[in-house]
Amino acid sequence: MSNVTVIGAQWGDEGKGKIVDWLASRADIVVRFQGGHNAGHTLVVGNQVYKLSLLPSGVVSGKIGVIGNGVVVDPQALLAEIGRIQEQGLVVTPDTLKIAENVPLILPVHGALDRAREAARGDRKIGTTGRGIGPAYEDKVARRAIRLCDLAEPETLDWKLDELLLHHNTLLAGLGAPTFKKEDLLAFLTDIAPKVLPFAAPTWDILDEARRTGSRILFEGAQAVMLDVDHGTYPFVTSSNTVASNAGTGSGMGPSAAGFVLGIAKAYCTRVGEGPFPSELHDDVGRKIGERGHEFGTVTGRPRRCGWFDAVLVRHAVRVGGVNGLALTKLDVLDGFDEIRICVGYELDGKTIDRFPSSPAAQARIKPVFETVEGWKDTTHGARSWAELPAQAIKYVRRIEELVGAPVTLLSTSPDRDDTILMRDPFED
Repeated sequence: MSNVTVIGAQWGDEGKGKIVDWLASRADIVVRFQGGHNAGHTLVVGNQVYKLSLLPSGVVSGKIGVIGNGVVVDPQALLAEIGRIQEQGLVVTPDTLKIAENVPLILPVHGALDRAREAARGDRKIGTTGRGIGPAYEDKVARRAIRLCDLAEPETLDWKLDELLLHHNTLLAGLGAPTFKKEDLLAFLTDIAPKVLPFAAPTWDILDEARRTGSRILFEGAQAVMLDVDHGTYPFVTSSNTVASNAGTGSGMGPSAAGFVLGIAKAYCTRVGEGPFPSELHDDVGRKIGERGHEFGTVTGRPRRCGWFDAVLVRHAVRVGGVNGLALTKLDVLDGFDEIRICVGYELDGKTIDRFPSSPAAQARIKPVFETVEGWKDTTHGARSWAELPAQAIKYVRRIEELVGAPVTLLSTSPDRDDTILMRDPFED
């Protein structure tokens, strides 16, 4: 099977947008299989910059985009995003975008609850974007979600809204937040239904047919392994499984759907929001990396916390995420440093460990153990072959391979689509 699954190998924002866009030009179908509109991908194509949150990156390449059943969809955010990219000259129609009929919807009540709970946490905030992703996934698991297919059945919406508001209004009232009226939500859904229902499709059938005819399918993950609800820095995580094994579940395909798993990692490390970050830098070096890397969230605009590459964390992501090869991005941000550090272990209560602990309390106590390597003065920006890279930059990449237990199969040296060094073609594996 010539499928490829792209996942983040850190805490997100690793540059998946460019890599997915680069791979999408060689795929037939691009599939989102988890997450919501809290994840942002920035694509730079020529002089155009596209910022996507829900839409699969393949729409920029003119490929069929699929939003699978594992995603939670805010219909307002979806339509606004379609409008934005159409203003940039791209066309999105039901022929080019297919949304799973059974995808759960994010409603205004979900965002309201998300924000009210986060405010109530005080100094124990999780760092949620407040966009309702978590509450929407909760409704899915609790079997009270309103799904895309429900919009075509007014009688179904009627009783489902009763059940949904019984739960959510109770919570909102308990938090001292405004509650919602059934007639307002019903009017909202009735108005938006004809705008989004044309995109509804039996996507699992479409993908199965594509598999049978030998089409190349690219699965596009949102967030990253360290934000996985099971394997990440819980509770400072997202509300879905971000690992590659969810590509099949979140799209309606079998467990072999993932194909070659490409993990995306920056040549350093960043994180947005709350939660542990062992290799974080609080000095001028950290600020310098952030400024050079333009480290601000695509969706939130929040500045990202910056630190040195954490090999222990990425090795964990390689193992639990099923990563076959790494795409290393933003190597050029490290140009000019006299020395570069790599986190190769942790110190926990006076002992050195080489794994990422599951306990939140332990995660908060660990201290990084660094290895220092020589930097390089020549630029790597825009390099498109190994021969153009400084010797020390190559050594740095090779050391990362040794530490994380996976080969670097693709190297990105700028946001431009063509500034890419390919060592191994994921689609030909």
